[in-house]
Amino acid sequence: MKRTTILALATLSLGAFASTRQTPVASEESQNPKPGALVVVGGGGTPDEVLFEALALTGHAKPHVVILPQASGREDRGQRTAKMFERLGATSIDVIDPLDETAEMRVANADLIWFPGGDQNQLSRELSSAKLINIIHKRRRHGAVVGGTSAGAAIMSNVMIGGPPEPAALITGAIKPSRGLGLWAPVIVDQHFTQRDRLARLLTAVLDQPRYIGVGISEKTACIVEGDAFRVMGEGHVLVYDARSAKIPKFKEKGLQSGTGIQLHLLQEGDTWSLLP
Repeated sequence: MKRTTILALATLSLGAFASTRQTPVASEESQNPKPGALVVVGGGGTPDEVLFEALALTGHAKPHVVILPQASGREDRGQRTAKMFERLGATSIDVIDPLDETAEMRVANADLIWFPGGDQNQLSRELSSAKLINIIHKRRRHGAVVGGTSAGAAIMSNVMIGGPPEPAALITGAIKPSRGLGLWAPVIVDQHFTQRDRLARLLTAVLDQPRYIGVGISEKTACIVEGDAFRVMGEGHVLVYDARSAKIPKFKEKGLQSGTGIQLHLLQEGDTWSLLP
């Protein structure tokens, strides 16, 4: 019953977008579009309402969805994600191999760019090797929505957690960060957060680099990022570690971490949080 309701709402809402787009009006906002939203999902399955929200945020009745599935090593990578969007009514879907010489042009036509799960380090390497990172940023600056789940969520950060689980949590330098896409630059994202008990892993990364905000996203849960704020959708929690105003002593490499005044925020569906101090 819930799925039927969601699909009915999708049809009505996308139809509403269609009617508003039939007679475009030139405006200052259309000349200088706002950056597109980010849809950052913690893995473990993406609820239909989150997927529909990603489609609706594009503002298009028939959004063009581009899937970049290079986090996965499967031969049919991206096809399950394509079917997922098809089930919700998307009709224009393109699964892209970055090695294809037309990849950049095809990403340039995206209204929604989506990163499925897998290995975030592999995804970062392949996108960098194919020189697609700049066009992804450009499309978002011009209003395209960018979303992803699991590895596709971790890569949103500038500082990306991509190594093994906490072998030595709360030890200085234990988490060796990689470089993500920097689409959600002020934060460090960790996914599968409560299900895989990654609370200490993310806190370790934040204490090493306290100018970044730690955002831990549980499975079947999403942060919908617009501007400097985000709202939570889905079934689980989002935890936020904010150490920007905390007192954190300088640590010796491989020494115990400590700090006072670290803020913790526990959010669930419907809650919003602003990154501004």
